[in-house]
Amino acid sequence: MPTAREALLDAALAALRRLPWSAVRMVDVAADARVSRQTLYNEFGSKEGLARALLRREADAYLVGVQQRLAEPAGMPDRLAGVAEWIVAEACTRPLLRALLTGCWGERLPVPRPARAGALRSGVPAQRRADAGPPAPAELVAATLACADDRWARTCELTVRLALSHLVAPDPQGVGPLVRRVLDGTLSGQNPTAGDR
Repeated sequence: MPTAREALLDAALAALRRLPWSAVRMVDVAADARVSRQTLYNEFGSKEGLARALLRREADAYLVGVQQRLAEPAGMPDRLAGVAEWIVAEACTRPLLRALLTGCWGERLPVPRPARAGALRSGVPAQRRADAGPPAPAELVAATLACADDRWARTCELTVRLALSHLVAPDPQGVGPLVRRVLDGTLSGQNPTAGDR
């Protein structure tokens, strides 16, 4: 059974799928999660605190997903291609993740802001972490690279950057085959030419 905090985050995310963030009401989020409004405010402090927690959860879930794909029992080129395909697929269905990765925030999404300086610190450890604000795209890419073995860090960076470029300008052939072609050339010591890209 999910905790009250997880139930509230799930309810807020469900509301965000139907409504722009400006129309999401705290009272409705609490009712949908079947907890009191007081519990919601105890956990998050405010609607902005709830937004920060949603963004932190998306970033954390993304990094767990990357780690899982990198741990799969396959050769590293196949794992990296799998990471790229997963990033694109997840970002296409999760607008918050897409915004975190690209830095492109639509009017339907909560604006990522850290807690105001001098604001009362939350008594909830998870909220204190969320209140620091979500990672910027470059920070999220760096955290992604930290998931890979040091020997593969540069190749992982290439993979992630190809996946991110695919989010901005999709290739109908898909990002996985592109990553495999580039890695085949890179790992065999060849430099990809313009015609190979």
